[in-house]
Amino acid sequence: MTPPNDAAADTARFADMLSAMGTEPRLRIVRLLLSAHPAGLVVGDIAAETQVTGSTLSHHLDKLKTEGLVSVRREGTFLWYSANTQTLQDLLAFLYAECCTRNKAIAPQAITCCS
Repeated sequence: MTPPNDAAADTARFADMLSAMGTEPRLRIVRLLLSAHPAGLVVGDIAAETQVTGSTLSHHLDKLKTEGLVSVRREGTFLWYSANTQTLQDLLAFLYAECCTRNKAIAPQAITCCS
């Protein structure tokens, strides 16, 4: 069992992640980067796909990066962004553990099946 302080820290960390994804453009960015996994996308491609440009896109990507939801790498003059699948897996596991294992509010099969 997780000690109370660790549970509180985990809850705060995951709440920050959910908050970072809590805007429509950022959620679209995360989904787009998941679809381009593992290579990721350059900023120009993200902008073209999401219709978010300039400093607004930079702000969204920075917030997602700060919360560990996306990673960035430089190749020459290009910045490549990719979804941090380990962090997203940790977030989903945190939610899954409560709803689907401890109290079984949702059947695990309902989540693991694709619609």
